[in-house]
Amino acid sequence: MKKEVAIFFTALMFYSRIPCPKNITHDPDYLNKATRYFPLIGWIVGLISGTTYFLMAPLLGTEIAVVLSMVAGILTTGAFHEDGFADVCDGFGGGWTKEKILKIMKDSAIGAYGAIGILLLLLLKFAALVQLLDNYASFFDVIVVFITAYAISRWIASTIIFTSEYVREDELSKSKPIAKAYTWREVVGTGFFGLLPFVYFVAQDVKFSIAILPVFLIRLYMERYFKKWIGGYTGDCLGATQQVCEVVFYLSIIGIWKFI
Repeated sequence: MKKEVAIFFTALMFYSRIPCPKNITHDPDYLNKATRYFPLIGWIVGLISGTTYFLMAPLLGTEIAVVLSMVAGILTTGAFHEDGFADVCDGFGGGWTKEKILKIMKDSAIGAYGAIGILLLLLLKFAALVQLLDNYASFFDVIVVFITAYAISRWIASTIIFTSEYVREDELSKSKPIAKAYTWREVVGTGFFGLLPFVYFVAQDVKFSIAILPVFLIRLYMERYFKKWIGGYTGDCLGATQQVCEVVFYLSIIGIWKFI
């Protein structure tokens, strides 16, 4: 149990900016196992973002509250996944070979593709959340929406680790430890924490079960796209997948409301 707690805090430290006990380090073995708690970190970020929205909406209105909820989430994760999305836009937008794509993604500077991509992504996320959250009034319902979206998108992204190859050869890469190996515990852990909120969400209305289909199709497309150009994935690819799948989940729920 003590080891599992340490692995959880390792995941919390790696995937967020939330303070952790001083004895927690970036131990490669624990980082490798930390994948099992990746969606669980989504629960925490979702709780923070959802609470921010719920507290601010009555005072400032839906639109401003949504922006503040997005700010809260970004501050909690340190823009970890948004940075990955921007890097993927730059890399795959400006590179035409595996070597060039990986080199561009490694560059800390953001280019036109990354800036335009992250701007459009955040605008789409904002618009989707404004429309989506207008349909939820209670604190619990709002929290469930955020936690479900954050958890399932992280689970979907983590499954790429189990079905694809990590392509960077740089041992200094911060994502290298989580890409070396995995066991059934990582597979089961990510699935449990990723799908549990979604199961509860679907229990409220079974038609929402359809929402996972577009998310999974996008995941398959992105994995295939990454394999085509670089032969596998990088940490940035996982971050980009999480961001895109989160937005697709919101859009899927809106679509189900409108047409089903």
